[in-house]
Amino acid sequence: MRIETSHESPISILDKSLQYNDYCYALVHLFETHEQYFDFFKKSRDAGVEVYLDNSIFELKESFDGEKYAEWIEKLQPNLYIVPDVLEDGYKTVEKWLDWEKHNDYKKARKMGVVQGRTWTELVECYRFMSQAADMIAISFDYSYYQGTGFGQDKLTRYCSGRQRFVQQLIQDNIWCWDKPHHLLGCSLAREFKWYVNNNIYNIRSVDTSNPIVAAMHDLQYNDDHGLDTKPSTLLADMIEHEITDDEMELINYNTRMFKKILGRV
Repeated sequence: MRIETSHESPISILDKSLQYNDYCYALVHLFETHEQYFDFFKKSRDAGVEVYLDNSIFELKESFDGEKYAEWIEKLQPNLYIVPDVLEDGYKTVEKWLDWEKHNDYKKARKMGVVQGRTWTELVECYRFMSQAADMIAISFDYSYYQGTGFGQDKLTRYCSGRQRFVQQLIQDNIWCWDKPHHLLGCSLAREFKWYVNNNIYNIRSVDTSNPIVAAMHDLQYNDDHGLDTKPSTLLADMIEHEITDDEMELINYNTRMFKKILGRV
């Protein structure tokens, strides 16, 4: 199996990011403030590069304004976009999906649905809905649910093992939808992804994470076996204007190669 990767990057190296990214992953709220950022993704889309568009809920703590989001989708025409959702609320996420579909219809773009919820029951109900409604199903790295189900001494490790156990339980209970591609939103620790490859969860198609990039910007080098044991708290979106130095670029190239190695691709 092959998991496609995309690492969100500062504007100064967006062109170079095409060398280490399998597809482009855009944060819509940055279109509002950085014309150069939008132009890169539009140019990439027009050149035939696959582009995912995120509703920026992780950065904003709520989905980007629906009307403005619809306008940016029209302008960009991404291959795939994340339908507006509600953090850790599966029922409101389903309501938001149904409301979105009632008012918006983009035949040219596929829709990604994010599973949300705080309990196993709520997460499963949302997952079942997305299995029917979405073109791609997304599972986030940082559900609070994982802190009670994951194992490990620290929060990052519990996030890492928590998502693995969530996927494993969906498969064991015959809930996992093998007919739909899945996307993994973000990561706590890169070592997590080796488990999906080793267990041949073949319809996990893609992952997005700025982790190797932000690590390099903090002078942190990936271990070639598992990545890092820690995670910088800085959001890439808050460093979007950072001018990458030559030393940082060298480390970015190294970290992104090691990330692919963890996925069994090097």
